[in-house]
Amino acid sequence: MTTAETITGKAPARNGAGPRRRSELAAFLRSRRERITPEDVGMPPGLRRRTPGLRREEVAQLAGVGVTWYTWLEQGRPINASTQVLDAVARTLRLDGAEREHLYRLADVPDAVVDEETGNLPEDVQTVLDALVPIPASVANGRSDILAWNAAYAAIFPAVEAARPCERNSMWMAFTLPPCCNPVANLMETAPGLVAAFRHRYSRHLDEPGWKDIVRRLQAVSPEFARLWASHDVALAGSSTKTFRHHAAGEIRTRALQMDISAAPGARLVTYTPTDEESRGRIAWLLAHPEAAAADHRH
Repeated sequence: MTTAETITGKAPARNGAGPRRRSELAAFLRSRRERITPEDVGMPPGLRRRTPGLRREEVAQLAGVGVTWYTWLEQGRPINASTQVLDAVARTLRLDGAEREHLYRLADVPDAVVDEETGNLPEDVQTVLDALVPIPASVANGRSDILAWNAAYAAIFPAVEAARPCERNSMWMAFTLPPCCNPVANLMETAPGLVAAFRHRYSRHLDEPGWKDIVRRLQAVSPEFARLWASHDVALAGSSTKTFRHHAAGEIRTRALQMDISAAPGARLVTYTPTDEESRGRIAWLLAHPEAAAADHRH
């Protein structure tokens, strides 16, 4: 059984941001945190909030980082921050491309690259996903970070909602979830194609830290990924057969299809169309019994 790497915020030592830059970083993070309400991220508003927006501990929880580390970052203390952790904070604070680049510069991460993998989607994308129900569907970027999904996808893949934002990546979950929590029944059959398509996309991002980081982490925790990666096979992402299993609903057989989203460069819509009436009925049953769908991840 493999385990997820704990994010601590540590990075290779370097000179670090100067006092003025750290002060700017602290003020910037506070301003971005205060503009997001608990309701924006699906949290109850609570009572007696002294300041607008999220609390520091809430940002840390949502980003999957340590509360102390995030507090120090926002206080402008001289600490190092990896690209991976800054990415998680940026997603939580809903930074756009310009804001993310500003964050990297203030945090003194000179090799960070801001491109189409930022993770920000037009609001219409979620509307389309919701309209596709009962067809399970999700949106991912080239690096396989899962950016959005609909209720049907969450029903057959409950791990997507349980995962920390920094680990909500389809490649990471495919190769690190233990069998009890991995809903993909035919992973051994589909894994070579997943890795080959991932390497094909990787060739356009060889020098980007986020891509290098996810490959390094997968190689470290998954011997199967490391073996497939070492083969250097490449392939275009196309349609494939994917079978999901659920402890209560049983097997759900689907045909997965990927399509680029022109309104969100780098993003891909992935639909999972059931291939038979039995599978369609099982998805409908899970949507009607959300407590059963969520329970499949609690072992």
